[in-house]
Amino acid sequence: MTTVSPLPAGPALFLGTYTLQLPHDPRAPGIARALLRLVLEAHGRTELAENAELLGSELLTNAHLHTTGPYALRLGPGAVDPGRVRVAVWDGDPRIPAGFERGGPRADACAEDGRGLFLVRAYADDWGAYAFPDGRGGKLLWAECGGADRRGGSTWSGPASG
Repeated sequence: MTTVSPLPAGPALFLGTYTLQLPHDPRAPGIARALLRLVLEAHGRTELAENAELLGSELLTNAHLHTTGPYALRLGPGAVDPGRVRVAVWDGDPRIPAGFERGGPRADACAEDGRGLFLVRAYADDWGAYAFPDGRGGKLLWAECGGADRRGGSTWSGPASG
């Protein structure tokens, strides 16, 4: 009797979604980044670790710096392309940051801080946000990486164009 089904041949896909609830603690983003890397390694997606960790780090740090309550990291397959990984962070503030709106402002080249969400926009294959005004509260900022290179090749780990 087999208790573990073999994984399908081909590129490793995420077979579920992982969620980590985090307290408003300065150590929480680092703990979440470590878990993110561990989950990617367990799923055989180490080639995505650097980009996913950068995306998660920026989203987690934004939640920690700009909210006062708990937040959560969510990691799972991409919405359209299951070969991608989606890194999402929920926090209790329903306002979408201006730096994360599609068509929103670009980062100030001379700014000393406030560039994190612009990095997410640059390095993600896709990104977006949802506000929950229906009483659940908060927002979810998400970014995906690991899709096919827009220039026609395989997975590309550099900044997205546009």
